[in-house]
Amino acid sequence: MDFIGAYDPLTRLKSMQLMPGFEWDVCALAADIADDKGLRITPGVVGEPLSKYDLIVVPGGFGTRTLQHDKTFIDWLRTSEPVKLKASVCTGSLLLGAAGFLKDKRATTPPSAFEELKPYCARVVDERVVDEGGVITARGVTSAIDLGLYLVERLAGAEARTRVAKQMDYPYVWQAKQSGDGRANRTIEPTIPADRGKPRSG
Repeated sequence: MDFIGAYDPLTRLKSMQLMPGFEWDVCALAADIADDKGLRITPGVVGEPLSKYDLIVVPGGFGTRTLQHDKTFIDWLRTSEPVKLKASVCTGSLLLGAAGFLKDKRATTPPSAFEELKPYCARVVDERVVDEGGVITARGVTSAIDLGLYLVERLAGAEARTRVAKQMDYPYVWQAKQSGDGRANRTIEPTIPADRGKPRSG
């Protein structure tokens, strides 16, 4: 879900004609990729530098605990240094951190990985989505959809995010929230609008 949760709203930028020229690649270091449960994904781009992209999204998962110490993988991730917008879901933030992209920045990750993230960033923030300009981190696996919609807004504006969320039947409302240091985070207000979820007669 780390991967698909962000992928789905982002690809709607093209399918909904919000950004008709929007294109994407699924990139990896190896041609055969599987998660810890055996789900396999076939990347379209293998072992190529990431520097040509405008946006990269790094998913998390149990494999990040090993990959954060894998020099070959982290060196490959560092080829994305010129990329203007980098984002992560869940423990993907550990990989951004290991590559040096979270230095002097706030970041988030699942609470179970807060301690692991601390050495990589200026401060761990307990929020759904933390935007530090060129780097955006999202908390746990379910925040993948939140991140995908937030990236839609960053790329195409608030109206585009609203349209994509409506098409996805995503009921939650975005709210701005001030952090303790006076900087704005983006977070989810965990309530459904009053006109949603009510039974309707047919």
